[in-house]
Order: sequence, then C-alpha cells, then structure tokens
Amino acid sequence: MAKTKELSKDTRNKIVDLHQVGKTESAIGKQLGLKKSTVGAIIRKWKTYKTTDNLPRSGAPRKISPRGVKMITRTVSKNPRTTRGDLVNDLQRAGTKVTKPTISNTLRRQGLKSCSARRVPLLKPVHVQARLKFAREHLDDPDEDWENVIWSDETKIELFGKNSTRRVWRTKNAELHPKNTIPTVKHGGGNIMLWGCFSAKGPGRLIRVKERMNGAMYREILSENLLPSARALKMKRGWVFQHDNDPKHTARATKEWLRKKHFKVLEWPSQSPDLNPIENLWRELKVRVAQRQPQNITALEEICMEE
Repeated sequence: MAKTKELSKDTRNKIVDLHQVGKTESAIGKQLGLKKSTVGAIIRKWKTYKTTDNLPRSGAPRKISPRGVKMITRTVSKNPRTTRGDLVNDLQRAGTKVTKPTISNTLRRQGLKSCSARRVPLLKPVHVQARLKFAREHLDDPDEDWENVIWSDETKIELFGKNSTRRVWRTKNAELHPKNTIPTVKHGGGNIMLWGCFSAKGPGRLIRVKERMNGAMYREILSENLLPSARALKMKRGWVFQHDNDPKHTARATKEWLRKKHFKVLEWPSQSPDLNPIENLWRELKVRVAQRQPQNITALEEICMEE
C-alpha cells in the first residue's frame, strides 16, 4: 500500500475549528477534499490529547536485546575481523534470529562500522622504537625543512592487479590500530617496476626499471636522474635526499657515491614506507592508471609516464 501524504498542521487545525462550529465529519471532508475517516481520526486525536501534533511513536521493538547487543559488541571488539554471518550464527545459538542488515544497524548505533582493513608494514619492536625516535627527532621541524627534501622510492604497478581487502569493525579514528590493519611487506608483485622522486615543488623524473635492480644500477639511476630532477624542481642549496633502507640504498658503494657527490641524506627508520609521502603519489598514480585500463605492458608504461 502506498504511503499517504501527511496533513499539514494548518489543515489539521482547520478540521478542529470546523468541528467546533458544529460541522459534521462528512461536511468537513467534502469542504477540504479529505476522506471522512481521516477527518474522524484528527477529531478523535484532538478530543483525546487536546492537540493535533504528531505524538511520539514507539516504533518496532529492537530485535536484539541489550544483552545481545553487549555480546556482539564485545565479540567484534576482541576480533574486528568477525563477519556479520558469524554474529548472526552466534545470536541464533542464543535464541535470537536476525538478519545481516540488523547486525550492521545495531553495531552502527554502538559507533562501529564495517571498513576495509588498512595495510601497514609488518613491524618488530625494534622497528617501532626506530620510528618513534625518528618522529620525536623531527617533531618540531619547520615546514621549510620538509620543503627542501626530495623523496624517492621504487614501486611495482600491476597490469590487471586487484588489491584484496578485508573488512573490520572499528570505531572512528581507529583505522591504524594493529587489530584493524593488514600487515604487508614491500613490493608484493606486479608487472613493471618504476623509480621516481618528488618534492614539495612537484614531481621529478619517473623511469622504468627493466632489469633486476642491484646497487650498480641504482647508482646509475641516481646519477642520471636525481640531479636533473633537483635542477628541474629548482631546489634550494643544501637540499636533502630521502630513500629507504633497502640494501641497494645502504650498500657501502652507494653510501660512498652519495658522499662524493656531497648529497645530504635523510636518516630513515627501517620498515617505514608508510612514512614516505611518495606513497600517496604512488597511490594516486595507480588509481589513475587503473582507470585507463591498459591492456599490455607497453601501454601500462606509457600511461604511467603520461599520468
């Protein structure tokens, strides 16, 4: 049955006024173009409650009892990867039959919503301490210092890759809690490998690495692309180069090459790709490339360079 339109307050008050001057329900209905039953309902409400305003509605009772709400909230707090199906089964064993949407609505009222688990580096205690030390050392650095950094990294881009996701129940601003994330290791597969750099002033060069990269190849990439990028970006004197602690980057020969070139290198904590803002650039690049749907490796490389 279609839902009828609610009468305006003015119309309801007019019904009461006409009733008070002695008009019948039928006459009022004809005058205002309303059904007699509608007029009668408004008059009865006015006689009972002395108002024509909408009264508080009780609504349907909750399907899940307060005890059941506590149970499923406690379950997802202990294990955020619990599925709605698991919770439906738990409640059914307790004697309550509900649907998955009811589970979602109930947990949402408790401040929990289903989200894709964030992927973060797999950290050991030593990594956690190194990252904390880095953060404390740079906590008060002025913006100008960060604007004078060239950030660099390598990344792999898949041709037809799909990133798997897992959903977790979490509260607002808890996306990085260890229980709500998926640990990852860097470079988890793909079709082409890229090296790139950027600063606050814009992107530097982007090149494809066609062979397995070793220390010698990495130094060659820096020799041919880092300084030209710095010049193109018009970096100030004393600019700082950032790269992570990949063995190619920290090899003795690479360190010596950087020292001879008088490059100032930012000390970097291990297992910290998520601290490098170039990861946001890679993410944007991968999203744009995926939208263009390259069909082969040649097209994939061309689109990466264009984007």
